[in-house]
Amino acid sequence: MSDHDKLDSLTGPEDSTRIMRALQRGASRRDVLAMLMAGGMQATLAGGIAGAAVSAHAQTPRKGGRLRVAGAAAAVSDTLDPARQSNHTDYIRGNMFYNGLTVLDGNLVPQPSLAEEFTTQDAKTWVFKLRRGVTFHDGRPLTPADVVFSVMRHKNPATVSKAKVLADQIEGVTASGPNEVTIRLTSPNADLPVILGTYHFHIVKEGTTDFNAGVGTGPYKVKEFKPGVRSIAVRNENYWKPNKPYLDEIEYVGISDEGARVNALLAGELDLIGSVNSRSVDRVKASGKHAIFETKSTSYTDLIMRRDRSPGNNPDFVLAMKHLFNREQMVKSIVQGYGVVANDQPISPSNRFHFKGLKQRAYDPEKAKWHAQKAGLDGTPIPVVVSPAATNSVEIGLVMQHAAKQVGLNLDVRRMPADGYWSTHWMKHPVGFGNVNTRPSADLALTLFFQSDAPWNEAGWKNEKFDQLLVASRGETDQAKRAQMYADMQVMIHQDGGIGIPMFISSIDGHVSKLKGLSPIPLGGMMGYTFAEHVWLEA
Repeated sequence: MSDHDKLDSLTGPEDSTRIMRALQRGASRRDVLAMLMAGGMQATLAGGIAGAAVSAHAQTPRKGGRLRVAGAAAAVSDTLDPARQSNHTDYIRGNMFYNGLTVLDGNLVPQPSLAEEFTTQDAKTWVFKLRRGVTFHDGRPLTPADVVFSVMRHKNPATVSKAKVLADQIEGVTASGPNEVTIRLTSPNADLPVILGTYHFHIVKEGTTDFNAGVGTGPYKVKEFKPGVRSIAVRNENYWKPNKPYLDEIEYVGISDEGARVNALLAGELDLIGSVNSRSVDRVKASGKHAIFETKSTSYTDLIMRRDRSPGNNPDFVLAMKHLFNREQMVKSIVQGYGVVANDQPISPSNRFHFKGLKQRAYDPEKAKWHAQKAGLDGTPIPVVVSPAATNSVEIGLVMQHAAKQVGLNLDVRRMPADGYWSTHWMKHPVGFGNVNTRPSADLALTLFFQSDAPWNEAGWKNEKFDQLLVASRGETDQAKRAQMYADMQVMIHQDGGIGIPMFISSIDGHVSKLKGLSPIPLGGMMGYTFAEHVWLEA
């Protein structure tokens, strides 16, 4: 029960409204208590009601105020073109100025946005009914032609869309009514509404070629946009969602140095910062004026053991390494508790298709030793490539190196610089590390990194049955059957795949205590980069 509901149940709706209006005029908890007792109410009951009222008032969004925000990236390549956006700075701005047909909620389930309804009979032909009364920032109404243009431009190579690989499955988009669009796919995909809820598929005006003005249907309008420097967004007074957004203005900058971001927050120069290191959390909390916002399971760092070469082509070596993960200890000591234990498969507990029935693989030196002996490596040095670029891989590698000595494995941990790691070292060594951000659907997480012919199939793992299940699950509209398919694929990766995932890592943001309205969406920090529409500042 919310504090608003609790207050109504204790006083009745009329008295509840009277109390809330008094608080809005500036009354304190003591004032409310005096008002209730003057009406003959017992002190204990009056105290409970006054407390609930003050709490409910604090949860009531307040309009107005200016928010200063810093992410971890800024470059001259910053863009307001949804198709070309490539990092969290771009995504944050995109969510300020645009909307998609759908939007992903805290469970990554697609919900209606510019499309008030979406239906399909076969997961191949989809009908989207558009919301009426929506206008762009320049006052022009949203039409089906805008949606056709916005979706189909991803298929044009000249657009250089980051989502072209996802748009390739779209056969055609047509305006099938005054407020209706039909999308036809080359093959069934029950996740199309999920894909259309991601950053790149935001809806823009038909014919747009210059995106610097950021003319969309979103909660804020562009006041200033200087790539690599800053943006200033101002409230869209004609936003189609009632009473939103709450803030008058948002200034957004990118500051790459984490220490500088934290210092600016604590100095009062910023109100919200992203990508806080877990080791900075206590310092932020200690100020008494700031708070930490955690979003669980936004990424994982994985041990890559190439199954197409030695020693990863020996399944006993792979299992020995997986049993060397002291997962609970890693969560506690490496990320200071800002993570959850993983189980050598990529679908996190925050995903609706996470298979809870998969038995957790334990830290088991004896099993690791048995498999290591069976692999017959006999103390041969095994190079393991780590880098600060793959978050926490240096620490994970060193912990594993120590544990491996106890079971007769000789891990030669080799640290590579962050610069150039992804182009020079990632997936190019027999044993190394990667880092993967949460994908909006189980299908994308599995397709991009585990399908046999995927360019990012980190371990070079090939499994024909897995590939068949993956394609079948994509077109399955029965949720129970689909969940079982995903469960089977998670078991395959856990048992036979060439990656080890010890933990899912949280994203940590820092903010002033008076910033309210944040709730986690596990695509990334700052509410999966959608905070702008939802937050407000307490008086």
